[in-house]
Amino acid sequence: MLGIELADATFLPAATVALLAGILSFLSPCVLPVVPPYLAYMTGVGVGGLKAGERSAVVPALFFILGLSTVFLLMGMAASAFGRLFLQWQDWLARGAGLVVIVMGLHFLRVIRIPFLDSEARLDAGEQGGTSFGAYILGLAFAFGWTPCIGPQLGMILSLAATGAETSRGAALLAVYALGLGIPFLLSAIFINRAIGLMNRIKPHLKLIERIMGALLVAVGLALLTGAFPVFAYWLLETFPWLARLG
Repeated sequence: MLGIELADATFLPAATVALLAGILSFLSPCVLPVVPPYLAYMTGVGVGGLKAGERSAVVPALFFILGLSTVFLLMGMAASAFGRLFLQWQDWLARGAGLVVIVMGLHFLRVIRIPFLDSEARLDAGEQGGTSFGAYILGLAFAFGWTPCIGPQLGMILSLAATGAETSRGAALLAVYALGLGIPFLLSAIFINRAIGLMNRIKPHLKLIERIMGALLVAVGLALLTGAFPVFAYWLLETFPWLARLG
């Protein structure tokens, strides 16, 4: 179909899912409320001082995003390498990953409850507050240890990355996910007062956001389980041929 390789055909919808998952991860109930304290810690001032403009949080936020992106890119390359290693069993791996992603989605939809996903595991970034290096270390710690907030979403993107044989594809998908998570964080640092007000308005709707994330997980899990993801990707490319130039 259109002479396009399967990996190329599926990248655009996979990248769209990764971007949306990153944004929803930022809006999740255990990430959004801690954004102001994180920004305050990274700048070395309290939240009040941050709102008063005593120090800018933009540079520390950039280093924080760089830290989490470092981990995500490595994860993406590792997932692609894993998928390439087990290429002959990739269909079965995709189905297994689909089942796991569906179960996690049902947890977010509150159809079933998984106690592990109701707990939090955070890695300590040490006493490096107020420095760019400390912000980078905090980003590393966030990416490695923040569960369950981004665990299921990240697992979904890693599953998509593992379905491609190219290491660069996995890294690119995780880079897009990092953008979806990092750009709202950076915008919060730039427009801190407006961001805090917006976060306060969003907080009453966190359960709805969690359910939307659950629905996305179930949809992607079903696509992995049934093999519908490549079919949908080819349909997109046949319906909108100009998308092939974006791949």
